[in-house]
Amino acid sequence: MAWKRSVIVQMGRFLLLVILFLPREMTSSVLTVNGKTENYILDTTPGSQESLICAVQNHTGEEELLWYRETGRVDLKSGNKINSSSVCVSSISENDNGISFTCRLGRDQSVSISVVLNVTFPPLLSGNDFQTVEEGSNVKLDCNVKANPQAQMMWYKNSSLLDLEKSHHQIQQTSESLQLSITKVKKSDNGTYSCIAKSPLKTESLDFHLFVKALHEG
Repeated sequence: MAWKRSVIVQMGRFLLLVILFLPREMTSSVLTVNGKTENYILDTTPGSQESLICAVQNHTGEEELLWYRETGRVDLKSGNKINSSSVCVSSISENDNGISFTCRLGRDQSVSISVVLNVTFPPLLSGNDFQTVEEGSNVKLDCNVKANPQAQMMWYKNSSLLDLEKSHHQIQQTSESLQLSITKVKKSDNGTYSCIAKSPLKTESLDFHLFVKALHEG
């Protein structure tokens, strides 16, 4: 029994030595971006410029860093790769909302940290604002909207909230559009329809002019 104990003790000492003398680069490294150790959302606005600085914590040697914009690799200068690396996101636009930037450890890309841009902006409206239709036909008014935060949408007619008539008006809404369908257009449908978008940042409107002509008109 004594020799068994001796073997166990010797094995324990050997394992301890192995652990103590593991190559230093095997120790775990942690990445930070702008001092944060976890993925985070960066609030910003159109026209802004943001700097993202990725750094290796607990490093014992030179660690190469990689940056990705979504899934595309970002080209870095040679002096901007080791232990600390920065990217500058300039001329931020509404289209950058939701875009992610990820910093990865070169030797082990499972070690990473991501930043997602949250670009806030008031509603941007667009659409075909002049339409001429004949009585009895069907028409659709499509109001396209981009906004962050998402806007509350509604239709007005001649400066008053549109009074929806069953089987005559139909409204369909997505996060990017508000559509008004009018079935069997009547002369009384003639007028100016306003697409209203309300957000905490601003209220915007876009006018759609609908001209209804009689069947015999040229």
